[in-house]
Amino acid sequence: MSPLPSDILLQAYASGVFPMAETRTGTSLLWLNPDPRAILPLENFHIPRRLRRRLRNRPFPITIDRAFRRTVAACAEATPARPQTWINPQLEHLYLQLHRHGYAHSVEAWHDGQLAGGVFGVALHAAFFAESMFTRATDAGKAALLHLVERLRCGNFQLLDIQFTTPHLQRFGAVEISRAAYLARLARALRHAADFHAFRPANLSPPPV
Repeated sequence: MSPLPSDILLQAYASGVFPMAETRTGTSLLWLNPDPRAILPLENFHIPRRLRRRLRNRPFPITIDRAFRRTVAACAEATPARPQTWINPQLEHLYLQLHRHGYAHSVEAWHDGQLAGGVFGVALHAAFFAESMFTRATDAGKAALLHLVERLRCGNFQLLDIQFTTPHLQRFGAVEISRAAYLARLARALRHAADFHAFRPANLSPPPV
């Protein structure tokens, strides 16, 4: 199968479509445009009280784009709770291409100098398409998600797309909206500029990588 150009992937996101492989080792991609569509409203993001207490002292140093390749690879790994994943080698390659061109970003959480959790996605104008999250230490992935939301708010993003919702994400305020409503929000977000790097908190000093 011939490689898919990264600009085709960007056009798909701008049209409300995203790819998934059927399996980690699968060679074909499915192009999805679900109805309803899940988003995390940036203005109504909710942090559960227990998690707020747990993260108050910032137990996980956060970095941005410091370990993008490793974050995508960790999201693609099979785990006992997730024996099959949708990120195949072709998608890994595409996300790395987008990262090199400044469109794809990762948020990494660290513990004792080790990559403990993270989230990655694609930024296009004022829309951010969150693709996947992983965790290797309790609440590390959530810490990365919280930082992502704070960063998107500071950068004037208007849409955080999460594609599908789960009970876990509903605790943070995730909602489902119709495809038509999603496409209207997406169109508005694509008409505005945003800056993923506008937020530079003091605690972003990176651990050894």
